[in-house]
Amino acid sequence: MHRTYYTWFSQRVGREMELLVFGHAGDRVVVFPTRQGRFYDYENWGLVDAVRGRLESGSLQLFCVDSCDSQSLYDFGIAPWDRIARHRAFEEYVLCEVLPLSWSLNADSRLVAHGCSIGAYHAVTIAFRHPWLFRKVVGFSGRYDLTREFAWYRDLFSGYYDENIYFHTPNHFIPNLANDEILRHLRALDIRLAIAEGDFFIESNRELSAALWSKGVWHAFDVWPGKAHAPRTWRDMAARHL
Repeated sequence: MHRTYYTWFSQRVGREMELLVFGHAGDRVVVFPTRQGRFYDYENWGLVDAVRGRLESGSLQLFCVDSCDSQSLYDFGIAPWDRIARHRAFEEYVLCEVLPLSWSLNADSRLVAHGCSIGAYHAVTIAFRHPWLFRKVVGFSGRYDLTREFAWYRDLFSGYYDENIYFHTPNHFIPNLANDEILRHLRALDIRLAIAEGDFFIESNRELSAALWSKGVWHAFDVWPGKAHAPRTWRDMAARHL
C-alpha cells in the first residue's frame, strides 16, 4: 500500500501543515481528525487498516489532514469571532491547497469528505457548503451544532453568534436552505451519518437528519447500539460506509 507524507507552510493558516496520503487511486477521501487531533491518528487507531483492501485495490485513496482546532474552534484565549475566522481559514486551506494536491495525484472525480467526532463536523460542513465539489460525505459520531452544550461539551462560541457561525453550522443553515441549485447538488450527494444511540450527540444527528429529509435530501442515518464514540467502533463503521 502506498503511504506518503507531505508538509508545507500554509499562508492561509499561518503554520506548517502536514498530511498523510494512503493508496494510489480511487475515490479521493479527505479525512479530518477528531477534536484537536493529528493527521496520523486515523492510521494509529487502525482505521486505515479497516479499509486496507480498498486502498490496495485502488478503489480508495485517503488524504489525512492535520487539525487547526487548537488555533481556531478550541482556542478559548481568543474572541469567538476570531475562532470562526480561523476556522474559515482552515476551510480555505483544504479547498485551495489540499484539494489541488489530491487532484494532482489522482484525477478521479469522486471526492469524499470524511471524519469522526469533530472531524465529522468538518467533513459534513465543508461538503454541505460546497456540495458541487463532493460526491460523498461520511460522518461518524458527529456534532453538527457547535453553539449548543451537550453534557460537558460547551458552546464553542461562548454565546456569541454571527453570520459566519450560522453558515458553518449544518443544523442551522440546512433547515432554511432554499437555493434550488445548492439543493440539487445536495440531493446528488451520497450522505452517510453514523452514530451510536447512547452518544451525547445523537440529538444533533437526529436534528440534521430531519432537516435533510425536510429538504428532500436522501441520506443514510445509521444508528448503532451503545455509546460507541471510539475508534473500535469507527473501524467497523469505516468498513461499512467508506
